[in-house]
Amino acid sequence: MRNYLGSEIRNVAVVGHAHSGKTTMIAALLHAAKMTPAQGRVADGTAVTAYDEEEVARATTMQNAVAFAEWQGIKVNLVDTPGFHMFSHEARSAMLPVEAALVLVNAQNGVEAVTERVWKYAEEANLPRIVVLNQMDSPRAGGAQGLSALMEDLHERWGRTCVPVQLPITGPEGFHGVVDLITMQAFTYTPGGNGAGKIGEVPAGMLGAARTAHEALVELVAEGKDELMEEFFAEGTIPEQHLITALHEAIREDRIFPVLFASGLANVGMDHLLDFLKVYAPTAAERAPMAVSGGAGARVNVMEAVAANGGGSGNGGGAGGNGHGSGRGLDLDSGIVLRPVTDSEPAALFVFKTMSDPFTGRISFFKVVSGVVKTDACVENYTRGGQERLTHLSVMQGRKAVEVSELHAGDLGAVAKLRDTFTGDTLGAKGAEIRVEPEAKPEPSMTYAIEPKTRADEDKLAAALHKIMEEDQLVRFFRDGETHEFLVGGSGQQHIEAIVSRLKKRYHTEVTLKAPKVPYRETIRGKAEAHGRHKKQSGGHGQFGDCKIRLEPLARGAGFEFGNEIFGGAIPRQYVPAVEKGIIETALRGYLAGYPVVDFKATVYDGSYHDVDSNELSFKVAGRLAFKKAMEQAKPCLLEPIMKVEVEAPEEFAGALMGDLNGRRGRVQGMDARGKSTVIAAEVPMAEMLSYGTTLTSLTQGRGSFHMEMKHYDYVPPAVMDKILATAKKPVEAEEE
Repeated sequence: MRNYLGSEIRNVAVVGHAHSGKTTMIAALLHAAKMTPAQGRVADGTAVTAYDEEEVARATTMQNAVAFAEWQGIKVNLVDTPGFHMFSHEARSAMLPVEAALVLVNAQNGVEAVTERVWKYAEEANLPRIVVLNQMDSPRAGGAQGLSALMEDLHERWGRTCVPVQLPITGPEGFHGVVDLITMQAFTYTPGGNGAGKIGEVPAGMLGAARTAHEALVELVAEGKDELMEEFFAEGTIPEQHLITALHEAIREDRIFPVLFASGLANVGMDHLLDFLKVYAPTAAERAPMAVSGGAGARVNVMEAVAANGGGSGNGGGAGGNGHGSGRGLDLDSGIVLRPVTDSEPAALFVFKTMSDPFTGRISFFKVVSGVVKTDACVENYTRGGQERLTHLSVMQGRKAVEVSELHAGDLGAVAKLRDTFTGDTLGAKGAEIRVEPEAKPEPSMTYAIEPKTRADEDKLAAALHKIMEEDQLVRFFRDGETHEFLVGGSGQQHIEAIVSRLKKRYHTEVTLKAPKVPYRETIRGKAEAHGRHKKQSGGHGQFGDCKIRLEPLARGAGFEFGNEIFGGAIPRQYVPAVEKGIIETALRGYLAGYPVVDFKATVYDGSYHDVDSNELSFKVAGRLAFKKAMEQAKPCLLEPIMKVEVEAPEEFAGALMGDLNGRRGRVQGMDARGKSTVIAAEVPMAEMLSYGTTLTSLTQGRGSFHMEMKHYDYVPPAVMDKILATAKKPVEAEEE
């Protein structure tokens, strides 16, 4: 393939809710562009961007994938993103390397939960959006109320600037074409064909509706532009060439979000969609200069980079929006500068994804931030230090690497076998150091305990999981210091099950997955005093320690306090810390069920000693004995972690979700409307949320999502505590030393 300049490149993220047809549409676009001899299909595992074994088995996208189409002198880089809520962090990371988002809406279901979420991600990244109502070939397209209801839904959620630039052509044979409202031409297709449309006249029955829609589009494009408004009022319309230029600018500046109609599965409208991307989507060279840190200066979050110089007006808005301005000195005091997306700047690239291939090894996907990157070039890793050699520079067609000699500013590429480069790193030419700080890694919302099945699996587990963590920024693997379990964290049960399956299939490591132990705590609800005496004689010097302590409860989260009220030398002061140490050690082992005792104050107020037999060890043992006796009288109880939970789902599921949360001993804190979705805020015990992801999917038909984080500890109800104590092991009695 030939080399493409930034002005010839369109970088597009394909986003939307699960089953809106993203992977299928990319397969159709590639076939229409003659990049593949036949149209790939998700069902049989032949779709170009659905190559991971787990994705094929589950028929759902879990990680970002990249493909490209060469079309009429331009190159379109397509980033396929997950649509399931558990993997939406991947869709968010796909917003950095692109200049536009193709937002797919299932024409049968309308705007769904993840569609709204990714729209918000694109909005935060100041990214132009193109809406595609997909699966128009379905008999249920438009739902019960027709396509007008779908457009009303779009307007309600995202405003009247969501405007059709096409009208669908339907008939007895179903959806088979579109009317272009800009050129006022019809494009008709053979469903299931090669995606090439025939240009013709607008059907007579649609002419009136097409003219009305054309006028509405022209009027909206002209709004806010004085010269266009004058032309519109003088001529009653805007000439086609002026309209094309003005619409391109309006899309780039986020003033208009065009709506198109298509069917990826039937390959209807694909060539016209490629034409639309060529003419109207922002080019890679039109991206606003990226805000980056120069040298040792402060860093900037990548999701703020586009907006930093855009003035809130799209990917190319603001001064220097064409990518060719000087772009220098955004904030010299902080070290933040603007790096224009142009070949004339020093070479720099940002790694936005890592893939681990069992044959090739680690593959790093990158965005060329500036300059020209050539194969076999030596670059510096500004993030970690050291040098890397870019051997076999490639562009990715799904899993297949297509070697290229060079890549220009704004392009997406890949390189294999970099030694010490990972997702989020910035590389570039020596002496022109910049750094793009990646967005903070998302936190997992669910953890499971993981146990290797054999000793051989144990030896391979850590290395295999670290390779998976290189690919997926949300995965965590750590050992719980309290429960001593190895835990793997992810966004939900399905996510973690996919990790376990990948361990087995790709790395031949088998593990057992089980719910993690809940990190309960113990505390006291009353005051108590106790006397602890340790006396031991076995020839020679004996052991003698004697102390009296008082326990009293503290507020939640206060931890542990120690008080010393000894006076008159009842206990020599050098032995008082030993009493404290004995209490702390015993409290960590627990009293009721082996969980640490927290939120209490222990005060030593009296005791006695022996001139010869007393020592630190004796008083430490005495402190242990006194603590155990005091706990018997101090009304010990259990504390459980309470999670702050936020559940988002379509409003029709709100009642069932609230009922389920109440059944989990949750306390609903409030409800808010977010478009047509409802957000429920609640506080729920962690023990009741371990399998919530599966229940939520069932209750909401896969259209709900949730996030939770630790809030505080609270008392376990007596009935629940009895069940926990019935199965818990009593703490092992420490031997008296």
